[in-house]
Amino acid sequence: MTTATTRHGERRISPVFVGILAVAAVTGWAAWTGFAEQPGLAVFLFVTAAWVVSLCLHEYAHARTALHGGDISVGAKGYLTLNPLKYTHALLSIVLPVIFVIMGGIGLPGGAVFIERGRIPGRWRHSLVSAAGPLTNVLFAVVCTAPFWLDALDGVPHDFRLALAFLALLQVTAAILNFLPVPGLDGYGVIEPWLSYGVRRQLEPFAPFGLLLVFALLWVPSLNSAFFDVIDTVLRALGISDFDAYCGFELYRFWQTDEICSAGP
Repeated sequence: MTTATTRHGERRISPVFVGILAVAAVTGWAAWTGFAEQPGLAVFLFVTAAWVVSLCLHEYAHARTALHGGDISVGAKGYLTLNPLKYTHALLSIVLPVIFVIMGGIGLPGGAVFIERGRIPGRWRHSLVSAAGPLTNVLFAVVCTAPFWLDALDGVPHDFRLALAFLALLQVTAAILNFLPVPGLDGYGVIEPWLSYGVRRQLEPFAPFGLLLVFALLWVPSLNSAFFDVIDTVLRALGISDFDAYCGFELYRFWQTDEICSAGP
């Protein structure tokens, strides 16, 4: 299938998304130039807006891949406009992920677009539809960390560097969590087409609770520590130090200050 099966209006970029993108651009500029009197506020708005942009792109990737796989209904549902208000669960897709970021600096995956799987033939296509979202987070993480692993940080302002480091942390956590083979998450969606019918039927009732289960497990200190050890390892491989990631989160939560971070490494 191609986009020719959808109307042009169904693929027009939403003004809502353009507005969020504009907020990310303006506040990113403010964080870069130090224009704002309160740099932490600029970083907070920049990272939050950029995080919502990545959530929109995540869901768009699911929908666009489904469209090419055969589900032409995604156009009529508004999923191709990048408008977060068109998602089946706007609360799960946008609001809760932002709250999780503020509370714990975790890029927890949100709700998803509704794909009519019966329109899509072939197991590989179903797996690709599920994988497309978290792969977008992987790409976003690569872009955010490019100045670090390319050793191109000369001239990058301190606050903006920390904002990029924290945004990269969110993308890495989102990608890893999304790829977990837990019912209700994209990782399970990747392997689900390859499971037997009986196994799928047994696991289906747990899908609505998969996200809550992951969130609950992250509150277990030992699991939380092990999870962030993995995140730190990935970030270090991408050139981001523990200091930059930690202080990026501290700067993001501008209502609390950390003198160590403001002083630099």
